[in-house]
Formats: sequence, structure tokens, C-alpha cells
Amino acid sequence: MSAKSLYSEAEHLEQKLQNACFETRLALQPSVTKVIDRMRKEGMHVPSRLRHLDAALCEDAIEAQFDNMPV
Repeated sequence: MSAKSLYSEAEHLEQKLQNACFETRLALQPSVTKVIDRMRKEGMHVPSRLRHLDAALCEDAIEAQFDNMPV
């Protein structure tokens, strides 16, 4: 996959995530992580905004796992 198409895919995911509900954010988190992983494997620069977005989405996913744990 070319650098241009990876950046395009990342921008498309960012647009989908703008003002998205929590469930949508959780559903798109694996896609964001995969795009960033592919960018790194290709030796591309990963913009800091994408790294921060991925970190926030991963944090949301981890927190969601604990929301249903019995106390």
C-alpha cells in the first residue's frame, strides 16, 4: 500500500471519529491501530495527532473492558 493511500485511510478514519459516539470509537479503534502499524512497517512518519488519537482510543477500549466487571 502506498504512503499516500495510508495517509488517506488515516484521514478518513479521523473524519469518521470526529463527534462519533463511544461505541463507534470502540469499533474503529482496531482499524486506527492497524493503519498506524502499517505506516510504521513502511517506515513512514506517523503524525503525532494519529499517535495521540490511537492512544486515546486504546485507553477507551481498555476502560470499556472494566466497565462490566463485577465488584
